[in-house]
Amino acid sequence: MQIAAIFNSIADRGLELLTFRQGRSLPRAPLELCRSLLSEKGEASNIALARELVSAYGEMDADQRLEFLRMLGSDFGPDQAVVLAAAEAYGKNPDGERLIALMRATEPPRQELFRRINMLPDGTGFCISLRETVLDLLPEHPELKSVDADLKHLLSSWFSGGFLELRRITWETPAIVLEKLIAYEAVHEIPGWDYLRRRLAADRRCYAFFHPAIEHDPVIFVQVALVQGMAGEIGPLLDPAAPVGDPARADTAIFYSITNTQKGLRGISFGNFLLKQVIADLQQTLPNLRCFATLSPIPDFVPWLRRAAEEHESDTLREAASTALTELSQVGWPDRPPESEALKLKLLQLCAHYLARERSRDRPLDRVARFHLGNGARLERLNWRGDLSPKALTQSAGILVNYLYDPAALERNHEMLVNTGRIAMSRQVNRLARAFE
Repeated sequence: MQIAAIFNSIADRGLELLTFRQGRSLPRAPLELCRSLLSEKGEASNIALARELVSAYGEMDADQRLEFLRMLGSDFGPDQAVVLAAAEAYGKNPDGERLIALMRATEPPRQELFRRINMLPDGTGFCISLRETVLDLLPEHPELKSVDADLKHLLSSWFSGGFLELRRITWETPAIVLEKLIAYEAVHEIPGWDYLRRRLAADRRCYAFFHPAIEHDPVIFVQVALVQGMAGEIGPLLDPAAPVGDPARADTAIFYSITNTQKGLRGISFGNFLLKQVIADLQQTLPNLRCFATLSPIPDFVPWLRRAAEEHESDTLREAASTALTELSQVGWPDRPPESEALKLKLLQLCAHYLARERSRDRPLDRVARFHLGNGARLERLNWRGDLSPKALTQSAGILVNYLYDPAALERNHEMLVNTGRIAMSRQVNRLARAFE
């Protein structure tokens, strides 16, 4: 008997027990359903009420869902009087018992509500979807911040590294999963099955993390090319007609695409676990590999250039950014070698400065750099004309970057970054970055 059928059977029995005990049908109003779900103690009753609540939410339109989320924020937060009393008691006598009482007082009831919904077979997926909706609404509805914080807190626990299973994706993987790769891929589009087949060929690897609660839906996946030497161009790696190389002759693994698939898990980091486990698997299965590196986009470089040209505190950098933007605005510059070469050094210096020097709250400003450098990678090389697709030209003037994952140096580089703020980088990148000092 399948899990969903078992839970539905339990829920049906719980529904019978509830209606018999109360002498009436279940309430359909979301507020009453939420309160009933929190007040019931029986497992079958909880499952029945959680199922009814999820069903009721599914029937809501956009406005009703917004009101439901607002209700979760306003009616299911901590009781202020209880929190203040517990804090005062702890202040007078800060022992373990009063600390526990304070912790219980500050936990919002909606967290327990989400835990009870998570008892359903599709409860985890519902909570992920709910947070996705909250994230979409947050810019115009900041009153939902507390709901987002509670969902993120719980999802971070449910999606910790110990619950995730690493699987290699091959052409023999069930089609339901392969279809998800095509749909989810966010870095380099997969136009169809022929392109996917090439990305799963003998000289390629694809790995994904799966969670038992959403078995056929990868949480995050990475695509790897097995090549000779550190790749600096994305075109040959994406070409479906490119000849298939011999993985036994490769000396370098290039991580050229990492995609988080669930918007509702934004801000919950497990990519570092993925890459380190993939490196370990590749070292074991392909001992000929000596180098592990990314070929990464720089999606916010040109937008930063625009801001720097207007408001950067350095006059020299502000002028350089303005000049570079003027030259980038010339139609067709990538196809004219003289114009392209004239821009090369200037843009590489600006890009190196951006990746190595620009910070936000003592962390690298660039989000991709923040991820890889935070994992302990080294800023290794900038690649001029690495990606001449319209998207890359708009985002980074076609520049790609290699982050080197040296297994022996990952922890040292990470500690250096978080403790001193220093970024591990090659001499080549350091020379470029020093142009504006």
